[in-house]
Amino acid sequence: MATKALLLVAMAAAVLGTASGATHTVGAPGGSWDLQTNHGQWASTVKFRAGDQLVFKYARAAHNVLEVSKADYDACSNSSPLASFHTGNDVVPLPAAGNRYFICGVPGHCDGGMKVRVNVQAAASSTDAPLPAGRRALSPASAPLPSAITPAAGAQAVPPSSSAVAVSVGSVGLSLGGILAAAGLMVLY
Repeated sequence: MATKALLLVAMAAAVLGTASGATHTVGAPGGSWDLQTNHGQWASTVKFRAGDQLVFKYARAAHNVLEVSKADYDACSNSSPLASFHTGNDVVPLPAAGNRYFICGVPGHCDGGMKVRVNVQAAASSTDAPLPAGRRALSPASAPLPSAITPAAGAQAVPPSSSAVAVSVGSVGLSLGGILAAAGLMVLY
């Protein structure tokens, strides 16, 4: 029975590991991190959510990426960056809601348009997507456990915590509390 529990935990870890936000390549599909792309226009067409990530693709010898304060963004100042990237394929996570400001630190490039403000919204919840007609949402407390995962006689089911982390994978929503509760129940089984 312990093997089943380990298998369930491994599957839960795999699901959680693959559940992440969107990846946005700056300027794509028609441009990149360069002097020709209108980065402000590009950013206005993308909905950024907490958990997403930005990818800056550019020629290493020609550009870089600096994350800066709003004041430095407005002034195109590269004197005190919050973070700097130089690989030509920089991945920047967007873990929380709020504005983020990026410029190219090569002199003249920010003034030439190599700057982008990213307005990151709160992460999407499972209630953001409408359900198909005739379907209703189940709360974790009212959702039935699959028949293969039932508590042993005398065992108590662990109710999901109100602070459980919700994870969306495609159109399937999972509760971390539900996964862990199921794993715990499997161990009892």
